[in-house]
Amino acid sequence: MKHRKGSGRSRRDALVELHGSLDRRYRPEDVAELILEALAGRLSVRERLVLGRAARHSSRGSAWFTSMSSDYARPVGGARQVATATRLFGAPAEVDPDDPDSLLAYAGTVGRTIEWTPDRTDFLADRLNREAREAAGMDLSKRQYNRRFRMLRRIAAKADTLEVEREKRRLLLIAVTGFGARVPLERFVADPDAACFVAYYTARRKLRREFSLSGRDNPFDGIAEVLLRRCGDDADWWMIAQVRPTSDVLDRLTDGERGRLLGQWSAVMRHTARLLGRRWRPAMDRTTMIVRPGDDSSTWNSVAGAYNAARAGWLACLASLDALELLDVSCPGKAMRLMAADLAAWHRSTGGDVDPGTRVWAALPPPWEVLDGTASCTRADVEAACRTAGLDPEKSGWTAPAPKRRVAVFRPTPELVHGVAVADPVWAALLRRAGVFSGRAGRPDLAPDALRGLQGGVVTGDLPPIVETD
Repeated sequence: MKHRKGSGRSRRDALVELHGSLDRRYRPEDVAELILEALAGRLSVRERLVLGRAARHSSRGSAWFTSMSSDYARPVGGARQVATATRLFGAPAEVDPDDPDSLLAYAGTVGRTIEWTPDRTDFLADRLNREAREAAGMDLSKRQYNRRFRMLRRIAAKADTLEVEREKRRLLLIAVTGFGARVPLERFVADPDAACFVAYYTARRKLRREFSLSGRDNPFDGIAEVLLRRCGDDADWWMIAQVRPTSDVLDRLTDGERGRLLGQWSAVMRHTARLLGRRWRPAMDRTTMIVRPGDDSSTWNSVAGAYNAARAGWLACLASLDALELLDVSCPGKAMRLMAADLAAWHRSTGGDVDPGTRVWAALPPPWEVLDGTASCTRADVEAACRTAGLDPEKSGWTAPAPKRRVAVFRPTPELVHGVAVADPVWAALLRRAGVFSGRAGRPDLAPDALRGLQGGVVTGDLPPIVETD
């Protein structure tokens, strides 16, 4: 995020930017500063002080900046392919290149001139020969016809890829914000207090994982607690429940609203379970969940994160409706993330072992088989697997909503390079460009400078031992 001096914006402008942060990756510090603007004149002295502790580390309010992106990667649209097709076909492009459906519709429209359709794209089987082209009245050489056919195939392939990448990003946002990114702007700005809590709490949930054995902080910290307390009986609790489906929030909803939210989470849980089933490979080891060559760990972990978030929300809604007895018949388990081999080795080197949750996951039928009816998994099955792994099935969130955690203390967002904390953002940018900590071969032209940084005490986070992987 770039440093900007001053603001002079209205409260609504600040709220609009806070709304935009819901599907981006603003640091909590930067969100806190926006909240000070959005709630100017409405905060108590204590509330201003609490928010100010975070805002003083904002990239806006100081000379500090961050080398980390303030957004999640967005899929690249088909503008380049459309521009080429427009030159080839000589027709204006009435198309949204960032919309997969619009891309396919455009390809189908211009494809009529060469009798191409989106369902007939095989370069060997579906092209027209010379006689067929002449019969269709095409005054094109074979070369020109082939160029157009190939271009339309590329647009169709781009539309498919764009659809997949958009879905992956949507699920990633569900994993870290719940349904926050779906909140309409006008509803968001209509309740500034609820909006500020939603924006700050989701920013906390979006914090990157640190390479550490100590686990993640509770996203609900002291600042989130102060903001939630500002939300009274007339607050938009439905909007808050989209990002924090916990008992204290769900109790504010009507039975009908809790039922709607239950349906939303159930739909996401089933959808993500199907995606996990398609991604599962026989070579993957459920007993360790260590990444192996060929595994797309990024996609798996994003989908698993969305599934687990949906499952947690689903359980919370069941509990709020006093309907947890439904788990006696069917209780799909959690989905474990894939773990890097060096982190797993670090666990072992410190006397640790496989996470108990992984043992439970390995002992139960995979959730996609439970949800499609292929396999049976009841609450009793989950409780037995938890006892064997040494876990309390309720306190660990396998058969009930996870219990409340201690409110976290705010700490400035660390500068991370592939999960390793670095003291200085300039050095962080250099280390990232050099490929340090990425698990891949680094750039030789930047290696000497990066090495000097490592030797100079720039790295402040934990480093695992280097391990050789197959």
